[in-house]
Amino acid sequence: MKAIGSTTFGGPDVLRELELPTPEAGPGEVRIRVHAAAVNPTDALFRAGAYAARTTDVPPPYLPGMDAAGVIDQLGPGADGRLSVGQRVVALVMPTRPQGGAYAEQIVVPAESVVPAPAGTDHAEASTLLMNAATARLALDTLALPRGATVAVTGAAGAVGGYAIELAKADGLTVVADAAPHDRDLVRGFGADHVVDRGKDVATRVRELVPDGVAGLVDGSDQREEAVPAVADGGTLVALRGWQGPAEGGVTVAPVFVAGVRGDTALLDALRLQAEQGVLSLRVAKVLPASDAAEAHRLLAAGGLRGRLVLDFS
Repeated sequence: MKAIGSTTFGGPDVLRELELPTPEAGPGEVRIRVHAAAVNPTDALFRAGAYAARTTDVPPPYLPGMDAAGVIDQLGPGADGRLSVGQRVVALVMPTRPQGGAYAEQIVVPAESVVPAPAGTDHAEASTLLMNAATARLALDTLALPRGATVAVTGAAGAVGGYAIELAKADGLTVVADAAPHDRDLVRGFGADHVVDRGKDVATRVRELVPDGVAGLVDGSDQREEAVPAVADGGTLVALRGWQGPAEGGVTVAPVFVAGVRGDTALLDALRLQAEQGVLSLRVAKVLPASDAAEAHRLLAAGGLRGRLVLDFS
């Protein structure tokens, strides 16, 4: 089967087409014929070696990719009775495992990490859901704010940020979000109640709206210390890239990692349902052939994308 990966860590050009043996589904696993794999910032970090410490026991090649959409073509013994051969599905994939990530024509994953694809979506759209939406859900669950509370979201025009706004509004929260001038309408469209200018002074602008500070903040743009002053004493900043603080003013920094919910089938399926209901917006920036993975990673590094790049493995 065709896969996209590398035998070493480095820049986008280390990615190349590989021919690998077709995997077989083991107990509790399913095999998916992948049609689309979303390209996420975590894929670029993985490719560059940011997670090399987690792959010391994993021989190359290294296959990036955390989001796959396709069709089940094999069920392993004891696989989840929810799923069936021929079913369109999405999967949350961990690239640091020996089998690698989602950049392959066929992948084997635990059945618990697989849910039906949202009805009415194509493979490219479906592939943009799970990793980013699950991260946003985990962030909000970590904050555990009551209905009516105010949450701030940085990086609001990005994939995690957009999902965080939509999920927060579904939770009954008031949302203050940041945006560049050209993204204000986009961020308002996600449901943000208030939009402030993005940048290093974002905390000051949030405080102008909420003088006592917000109860919680989802730091989608990884602003770390710059964002902390937006949070009220006793509040929480959720960090998405592993930052642990320290933070001043009695603010708690809570790093979250989506790997922690990779087997939470109920959470993943709830996100699928919210995508079907239109609560979550699936955004595709561009679909590229899988063989253009290096170019996709270059486009990702260039920034300015609104929606996800997707690799086509059809």
